[in-house]
Amino acid sequence: MDKITVCMGSSCFGKGNQATAEAVMQFIQEHKLEDEIEVSGCLCSGHCASGPNILINDKLISDVSQQSIGAVIAQELGLEL
Repeated sequence: MDKITVCMGSSCFGKGNQATAEAVMQFIQEHKLEDEIEVSGCLCSGHCASGPNILINDKLISDVSQQSIGAVIAQELGLEL
């Protein structure tokens, strides 16, 4: 099972990761990936200056946005949509 961790520390949250988290969930639901991707949050990924950040299978992805997250997930997980 793949894992996506959305940083919800104050810096990433302030830079829009709440909207990104919602977009992650929407992407997973739209593509019926609930049984293939686990989503969680963390309080700080430790890379505040490069945020907002997410981790996909422990790989740090920086400067994500609500608009780019679907393409990022598809690319990192090798999904053909």
